Amino acid sequence: MNLLDYMGEQNKEKEAPLASRLRPVSLDEIVGQEHIIGKDKMLYRAIKADKLSSLLFYGPPGTGKTTLAKVIDNTTSAAFLQLNATSAGKKDMEEVVAKAKENMGAYGRKTILFIDEIHRFNKGQQDYLLPFVEDGTVVLIGATTENPFFEVNGALISRSVIFELKPLAEEDIKKLLLRALTDQDRGLGSYCAEIDEDALAFLADVSGGDARTALNAIELGVLTTERSEDGKIHITMEVAEECIQKRTLRYDKTGDNHYDTISAFIKSMR
Repeated sequence: MNLLDYMGEQNKEKEAPLASRLRPVSLDEIVGQEHIIGKDKMLYRAIKADKLSSLLFYGPPGTGKTTLAKVIDNTTSAAFLQLNATSAGKKDMEEVVAKAKENMGAYGRKTILFIDEIHRFNKGQQDYLLPFVEDGTVVLIGATTENPFFEVNGALISRSVIFELKPLAEEDIKKLLLRALTDQDRGLGSYCAEIDEDALAFLADVSGGDARTALNAIELGVLTTERSEDGKIHITMEVAEECIQKRTLRYDKTGDNHYDTISAFIKSMR
């Protein structure tokens, strides 16, 4: 990497959205998802021991699927490669497999392949990965907002461990927002901003368990609110309401939420 590339990466990281800058880099920084990443849970132990099999992370947006993959990247001794299924083609997949074979053959090093939005891959693309997952050429980590039993090939599912991530609890969202306001290095600590208790509770509630939504809102509030006479930026209830949209019901006519919504409607009519 030359100097211009290095400076470009540094500026990109500096100008990245708050939710990206504040993304945890270690297991101990992760907030929420205790049911799968608590210190007594299998996934936590597997990451710590660097003994991962293929995984599928499934859950709503902003619940930590990519965060977990990035933490694994920072923790594992394996090579870490990433594709986004919305833009990756067969050539990209062939290059990843070739690199993984080189890592194993030349260096005796495993390769973890993280595929974001894996449900976007068609059957042929998923089938292409299967033999390389099966023989250990790559350890697959897939992330999806869709139920993998609907969207991912059964053969890949049978070779992977599925972990469902749930919307973050309000207390977890509050913890992340306060971390964002006080973190001097990656957060908004240098802005000397404070948030009222009712505004904090409001953002935690309306974000609906989506950490990215909550962090985007607090970042917008801090960056657009003028300082008060005391030199601080105050995030009041009024500011909070302006910075986040009203919570909407998650609904997907082809997924679990379709049946959950119908079930809730039928029960309400009884």
